[in-house]
Amino acid sequence: MTLRLYNTLTRQKDELEKLPGFGPNNVRMYVCGPTVYDFAHIGNARPVIVFDVLFRLLRHLYGPEHVTYVRNVTDVDDKINARAAETAKAKGISVEQARVEITAATSKQFDQDIAALGNLEPTHAPRATAYIGQMIAMIERLIAEGHAYAAEGHVLFDVSSKPDYGKLSRRSLDDMIAGARVEVAPYKKNPMDFVLWKPSDASAPGWGSPWGRGRPGWHIECSAMGEALLGETFDIHGGGIDLVFPHHENEIAQSECAHGGHALARIWMHNGFLQVEGEKMAKSLGNFIAVRDLLATESFGGQCWPGDVLRLAMLMTHYRQPIDWTLSGVEESRTILDKWRQAVLNAGGVTEAAPTEFLEQVSDDLNTPGAIRCMHDYARGANGFFFGGGEPQLPAETARAVWAGKLVAAGGLLGVDLLPPEQTISAEIEAAIAARTAARKAKDFKESDRIRDELAAKGIILKDSPAGTTWEVKR
Repeated sequence: MTLRLYNTLTRQKDELEKLPGFGPNNVRMYVCGPTVYDFAHIGNARPVIVFDVLFRLLRHLYGPEHVTYVRNVTDVDDKINARAAETAKAKGISVEQARVEITAATSKQFDQDIAALGNLEPTHAPRATAYIGQMIAMIERLIAEGHAYAAEGHVLFDVSSKPDYGKLSRRSLDDMIAGARVEVAPYKKNPMDFVLWKPSDASAPGWGSPWGRGRPGWHIECSAMGEALLGETFDIHGGGIDLVFPHHENEIAQSECAHGGHALARIWMHNGFLQVEGEKMAKSLGNFIAVRDLLATESFGGQCWPGDVLRLAMLMTHYRQPIDWTLSGVEESRTILDKWRQAVLNAGGVTEAAPTEFLEQVSDDLNTPGAIRCMHDYARGANGFFFGGGEPQLPAETARAVWAGKLVAAGGLLGVDLLPPEQTISAEIEAAIAARTAARKAKDFKESDRIRDELAAKGIILKDSPAGTTWEVKR
């Protein structure tokens, strides 16, 4: 199976295995993770879900033991520090103590929310504050190589030292200055020069360094953690489209200059923006949706939503396209999952089978909409229908089990479990149906009704037809 992924750097789909230096026994991926000062919203969940599907696919193609996935946690940042200062004042504690409390609590909630959406744990989830030493060491290298300079307690990257700066976003200098909202400061050689290290006064979190007490800039955090856990060059770097510039552009600049020009990542992947019911999500518009609220409150559509329903709703749009998060889309996702699970139950068994058509779709730049169409076909097969022209025909039970197996395997790669708990009691239910059928043939309708009512009390609804009796779980 050929894995082709759209590369923001080359503006084309690249075949991963054909890229220089790729090794199938050591596949490495880094994805920018959360800045932990507030609850994760549904927009934060999109890259986590997208790259979790890719993680699952890489594990399937190359083997779980050959794939390393890093998703960092930013636990020192100016937004965090601002929130910590407010908390410190309210509680009468130090800003550093407040920062630690806030990031610990928010990280824990993030992990719980993301797990509820069906995401696997990454191989590593490094916290930025655990890698301050590596950040300082990388900054020292950049200064030694003439790519960075110290000024008034700051250390800045000298953009003029990197002739191809801007190659990821392909922006003009004027566009980059506007997009970065650069800070005009007298100590900068160039308006585009960005901060690697900044000073901290007594009220702000800080660490000792050759340039005085301070804290790292945002961009250097990811470069240092990626280097420490994946090496100088790794295979895939992912994140939201909003990170292309300046964050990922600056990561490339500082990492390549620290590593003698070696590429930071072979493929750069970015998921599209998310809006809610046709509008940009914002607290001021009253449409800000936290993941925990979708899962645990009745704030969206008047009900709580299962994590797998939210996950599938996200995957129904291709990851590179903007997504409009709507109530109707989530409701459709729930209906689809119910139908797929019912198809598996109706098949009466599951036979392990490779979902080849599904794999072809997801291996083509994570085409999840195309993969979902394949799953609809598998569900039809599991329900007992052939494809193509003419009247639908009921194939052998073994064929239905194969289609059900494909559906279940595909669901696993998408991160949704299509073997609900009821599947474990299917043998018991089928035995009850057989006993009821025998009672009806013997005209023992009292016994037949008893079995039907007993199953109904357990939430199992029987449906009789000329082709036989099927059952479904009342939801």
